[in-house]
Amino acid sequence: MDKIVDNDPASESGEPERPEDALRAAIVAGRLMPNERLVEADLTRRLGVGRSAVRTALARLEHEGLVELEPHRGARVRLVSVPEAIEILQARAALEGLAVNRAARNATDADIADLRAILAEMRALLDAGDLLKASDANAVLHRRLLHIGGHATANRLIDGLRSQLVRFTYRTILVPGRSERSFAEHTAIVDAIAAHDGAGAERAMRRHLSHVADALRHSQEAE
Repeated sequence: MDKIVDNDPASESGEPERPEDALRAAIVAGRLMPNERLVEADLTRRLGVGRSAVRTALARLEHEGLVELEPHRGARVRLVSVPEAIEILQARAALEGLAVNRAARNATDADIADLRAILAEMRALLDAGDLLKASDANAVLHRRLLHIGGHATANRLIDGLRSQLVRFTYRTILVPGRSERSFAEHTAIVDAIAAHDGAGAERAMRRHLSHVADALRHSQEAE
């Protein structure tokens, strides 16, 4: 349970971090692993809150799909199966397609320059063979696209879906040949946004996440 608060940044607003925020961050960062038990007594000690606050936090995280509450057994970090992860990617494709369609309409010259800079960083990391950091840059690009799109409802739903895929974060980019195809797909998304082609950006994003789902499916079959 010491892993819950390790290396968590202080709240920028200066407000105390809510128990569910600390737990969510630990799950998304992989400090709490799928199927790991979440014991109320340990959580109250580590988070410095009462049992009522812990129970409320766990209920909220269950609603988000991150925690599973079992009668008479307590809580554990929910394990997302590969078939469910593929469904999540399909849902993300629809939502992120909508988001980048709007991003193509909203993008300024400065926004496009930022996206190109992230792509350049991804290219350098791939050339250096650092696939894990390239995957991190991939996540930065997706977040920047959502920010430019500015669709608050889609972004909120996407955040909830994405957090459930933490255990698959680096899995697909390690599939042979996938990193180069992924880079080409991201480039196509950015090119469409630079051209202010909303429909083209949406198609490119849907295609990209469909290919991510295919790579995840193939990685499972290979195992």
